[in-house]
Amino acid sequence: MRKTGPIRALGAMSGTSLDGVDVAVLDTDGHDILSFGPTAYRPYSGPENAGLQAALGQWPGDAGVQAAARIVEDAHADIIAHLLDKAPGIEIAGIHGQTLAHDPKGRGTHQAGDGAALAERLGLPVVWDFRSADVRLGGEGAPLAPVFHHACARWIGAEAPIGFLNLGGVGNLTWVDPRLSDPVAPGALLAFDTGPANAPINDLVQARRGQSHDRDGALAAQGEVEDGALELFLAEAWFRKMPPKSLDRNDFATMIELVTELNDADAAATLTAMAAAAVMQGMEHCPHQPTRLLVTGGGRLNPVMMRMIQAGLDCPVDPVEAVVLDGDFLEAQAFAYLAVRVARGLPTSCPGTTGVRAAVGGGTISRPSGVPVARDAS
Repeated sequence: MRKTGPIRALGAMSGTSLDGVDVAVLDTDGHDILSFGPTAYRPYSGPENAGLQAALGQWPGDAGVQAAARIVEDAHADIIAHLLDKAPGIEIAGIHGQTLAHDPKGRGTHQAGDGAALAERLGLPVVWDFRSADVRLGGEGAPLAPVFHHACARWIGAEAPIGFLNLGGVGNLTWVDPRLSDPVAPGALLAFDTGPANAPINDLVQARRGQSHDRDGALAAQGEVEDGALELFLAEAWFRKMPPKSLDRNDFATMIELVTELNDADAAATLTAMAAAAVMQGMEHCPHQPTRLLVTGGGRLNPVMMRMIQAGLDCPVDPVEAVVLDGDFLEAQAFAYLAVRVARGLPTSCPGTTGVRAAVGGGTISRPSGVPVARDAS
């Protein structure tokens, strides 16, 4: 791979919502976004989703993990092969894998999906296992998109601090100061998980109604928030903990217990209010409120959640499409960007994003032969 100049990279993300695999192409030199390429999505089938659900919380060697890894690898191979046909010239891929367990201060972090195996299947160098190096150096291993968010802020021409809020299964917030050109410079980034977002809502409507999610917030819109349950949720010690901090998908599984006695609509409204309140609590950790909050992930499509967040903040809250970014594929684009940074020896996380002791470039690079590719000099 060339040591300087633009690289066409592919990124793939399978998030905590367990809905499917997002794939996106990005042209970058590892510093700046040069252009955005094609995107594609491959949903998990019902049996595939069930297999992943069964493996949540499991570690390598545990029951169900190998089967889950096969699901992840097959789904990635299918959709990436499709996109490779549409986007010639791709030189490297960044594969996040599917997080099954995340315990950075204990057993570590576990993403299913073997990047070396995918490199063989795709005939393409693959960067994977992005989080482990960060965790080994004392970091939370999450969130990883903030360095890319900094590049996005520069790409849209932001001139003052802005926020990026990802509302996937778990919510995470990035505060960006684009006036600092180096994303790992002190004060350029602050990032952390805010709390649960869509995962508890998805689990509720799946259990009660057999639906994958509360489409357009329609169920929550019919209900009323149970203030007592919301107060109990906000009493959790998590919200008083200073960043860096990160969550596993099921760390707040007891949220469901707080709404057990409520009807479907009131339960959905209350869980939605909890996700929004977690964001408001998280904003208190920022150096100061950003001039604008740009929202990505599935939660931006829930008007009830978006209204609740806007009601609690003084800055404008908009989906990232307002600045011509793609909220469905921003995380996949992030891993394309990070793949190039890893290949060029550039940091992918820093003390302000994960609490790691020093800026670190995570990720393992595998090429089709299975032999690690030497990283380029930056």
